[in-house]
Amino acid sequence: ALESLMGSPHLSSRRWIWEQYDHMVMADTVQRPGGDAAVVRVHGTEKGLAISCDVTPRYCAADPREGAKQAVAECWRNLTAVGADPLAITDCMNFGNPERPEIMGEFVEAVKGMADACSALSFPVVSGNVSLYNETNGVAIPPTPAIGGIGLIPDIASMATLALKQDGDALILIGPEGGHLGHSLYQELASGEYEGAPPPVDLAAERRAGDFVRGLIRSARVSAVHDISDGGLLVAVAEMALAGGLGVALDAAPEGRPAHAVWFGEDQGRYLVAATADEAARILQEAAKAGIPARRVGKAAGDALKLPGEAPLLLSSLRTAHERWLPAFMGG
Repeated sequence: ALESLMGSPHLSSRRWIWEQYDHMVMADTVQRPGGDAAVVRVHGTEKGLAISCDVTPRYCAADPREGAKQAVAECWRNLTAVGADPLAITDCMNFGNPERPEIMGEFVEAVKGMADACSALSFPVVSGNVSLYNETNGVAIPPTPAIGGIGLIPDIASMATLALKQDGDALILIGPEGGHLGHSLYQELASGEYEGAPPPVDLAAERRAGDFVRGLIRSARVSAVHDISDGGLLVAVAEMALAGGLGVALDAAPEGRPAHAVWFGEDQGRYLVAATADEAARILQEAAKAGIPARRVGKAAGDALKLPGEAPLLLSSLRTAHERWLPAFMGG
């Protein structure tokens, strides 16, 4: 399932696109494409600006208010994952014909969801635009409130990246686990369709986890950070492994929950961080004191992803699947 997801249109590498333009203009890009957020330096200072753009249209189609909340929260999370203080957002509200009541209803609910998240996360809207009447033969696009966010990193020397860096580092999952599979990529892979409700967004828990992770980054206690979004936990592990060229030996899934829900559930408000074994133990203790769910999920090791009881998945095989789809599609 993991190799199929990583080689799918949803999760395949976008390298074919970003290698075709100069993303290093004036050598100001200090975090290149492929991570949670781009980072560019602020001239004459040690500061960096982090930028991310996010929305998950399938969530918005299932529940426009919850989907719009998720878009804002994921943007906030991506900025946090590189060590930035999220500052503000802009939006592009892409919808069908608003003269149809159901489309106007989607628009209204999406605005309410954005307002909920922006208020809870102190992440104001400072600009935006609207694109309406996006339909073909009377069929509208999914409600797509695209959220572009910007954040400030006080010192780019302390910026975080998603790449695993050191053999033996422990991987810690921070944030709640519920194994939510409704409208997930795993559900679509397994059944060919999306059903049920999208994952709920607990904005208070989102902020607690994000502030905790940002503190770990600022104090240089973690060597890698990645937010968990499309595809769930195992996809995030794979992305960190591919970015660093370092495999992961995974611990067994917790008892009492189906393994596929643990690995592929798209619960919100979660991060993966890598740290030395001793530091990881301290992080787990501090998270428990703060009331933030956290557990160890494995350690960096070797050249493959190793799930207990299953054959290792070599990074070379996973990378081939991940990199192949888009060039093949465009070449076709």
